[in-house]
Amino acid sequence: MLPANPVGATEQEPKPVHGIAMHGAPALPADFDHLPYASPDAKKGGAITYGVQGTFDSLNQFIVQGGTTTARGLRDNQFGALVFESLLDRNMDEPFALYGLLAESVRMPEERDWIEFTLNPQARFSDGTPVTVEDVIFSFEILRDKGRPHFRARYARIIKMKKVGERSVRFVFADGADRELPLLLGLSPIFASHTIDPATFDKSTLTPPVGSGPYLVAEVDPGSRIVYRRNPDYWAKDLPIRTGLYNFDEVGIEYFRDENTLQEAFKKGLVSILPVADPARWVTGLSFPAVDAGDVLKETFELGTPAGMYGFVFNTRRPVFADVRVRRALAMLFDFEWVNRTLYYDLYTRTGGYFDSSVLSSLGRPASALERGLLAPWIETLPDDVVDGTWRPTQADGSGRDRTVLRAAVTGLKEAGYAIDGRTMKAADGTPLAFEILVATKDQERLALAYQRALKAIGVEAAIRSVDGAQYQRRRQTFDFDMVLNNWPVSLSPGNEQRYRWGSAAADQDGSFNYAGVRDPAADAMIDAMLAARDGESFTAAVRAFDRVLISGAYVVPLFHLPEKWVARWKTILRPERHSVFGPRFEAWWAADGGEQAVDDAQ
Repeated sequence: MLPANPVGATEQEPKPVHGIAMHGAPALPADFDHLPYASPDAKKGGAITYGVQGTFDSLNQFIVQGGTTTARGLRDNQFGALVFESLLDRNMDEPFALYGLLAESVRMPEERDWIEFTLNPQARFSDGTPVTVEDVIFSFEILRDKGRPHFRARYARIIKMKKVGERSVRFVFADGADRELPLLLGLSPIFASHTIDPATFDKSTLTPPVGSGPYLVAEVDPGSRIVYRRNPDYWAKDLPIRTGLYNFDEVGIEYFRDENTLQEAFKKGLVSILPVADPARWVTGLSFPAVDAGDVLKETFELGTPAGMYGFVFNTRRPVFADVRVRRALAMLFDFEWVNRTLYYDLYTRTGGYFDSSVLSSLGRPASALERGLLAPWIETLPDDVVDGTWRPTQADGSGRDRTVLRAAVTGLKEAGYAIDGRTMKAADGTPLAFEILVATKDQERLALAYQRALKAIGVEAAIRSVDGAQYQRRRQTFDFDMVLNNWPVSLSPGNEQRYRWGSAAADQDGSFNYAGVRDPAADAMIDAMLAARDGESFTAAVRAFDRVLISGAYVVPLFHLPEKWVARWKTILRPERHSVFGPRFEAWWAADGGEQAVDDAQ
């Protein structure tokens, strides 16, 4: 058994441990027997069918190839790691802590300038071949050379990968400035090198991959359905990190063209569970006989994570949005109060910053001395109300035409050189202030129409362009849009992913998540500070400072979030009593024997 806090470890020669955390020590001891949100008594067997909106035409999720969309479930934040696994796996009940999976132990010095993993001798791919150090090194090299931009940038910082003994591999970094990087290596997918041709890795494919995970790809109907079947010889089924997880014999994911079709499929029992984010659907769309009879259960789950950011994104690569004064003025015009009351039964909470509902948020908190030190080179450029914590998104009177807000937006645009000419807002050279909002779903279109209405009230023309899922994905990947809706979920341990959302280097990388085209030295510096933080106080200060920088840049029209997660399920699907701080983990759910008693027993 590995020691949780080994005695005698030195910076030069740290001892192997069972887990690591971003800050402090991992919460679970070396002899833990299951994750807090998993039930050791969960029954194996049965089937579950998920429903998602969209389409797919590839089984290679690790590359960017224009126009392709990958099937869900291979390695998925929502459905789990069905096919591809990593050296370590995450406990979703902690901010950021990892425990052994393909690797049975890990060594890392305090400086974090290297990390070493020792493979579990039992680790096997689904074809029965052992997972080797050579497979691990191959996986990192192929992702560094041909993977998505964030893989390439991340793994380019590894200066050496070397085999240590028969089952260990060490990664060496130039320095320990990025203290998250070693943990991210632990979460990287590991491939069966004997099944992959490096020459074609960066091409889409529908050939079922070989992984080490609990499931095999059993059926593929491109654009419509993918089915995963349990591997009866799954190597890790008895590991504590897997106890009570991945309980279904079969996992199906059905694709639907829109939310209405998906909801109707759920009502007919064709889909087993239905996460819902739209209050109108939650309140009125799930009133049907199976709910009244108790065959379908509607449940809410409290979240312990930041709300994240969902909003209309200004593509600052476009000249029309290059001026922050324009962005700030246009952001005023989204009438949350009217939209929430009229469309969403007043069930949403307005989003202000990027880490709302958490200790990481800057809202309501004046910048601390630590934050001011980090922001010193740029603090004079930040609005005073953002620095002192009093800034909030504009609040309207809910009429849908608040004249006070309209006047303030016109004044803001006047400062940027615009004026109303007749019924059209124009620049000094006579160019109308106009842009296009790209949408792919009816729900997005409904929101865009509400925003379009408010913009038109001051002479701003916003055309709405609705495209199919494939075109929408392609245009987002290549930043071919003026404005688009996007959701950036966040955890209690934001890190390197922020580089690919808001970092300058990602602004011109097709396939990155920097949809706004942010190129701000202040944002880059705050991300660096987050990654270099050695304690919780420094980390929190860096994130709050980062929040202030993004708010000041007005890159997004903040919309709203739910204070909890809503899920409807047929009673044939059971769940543990506890859920993680990130919300329900579907990989911990299981199939009932049937009957009301089974449902009661699961609660």
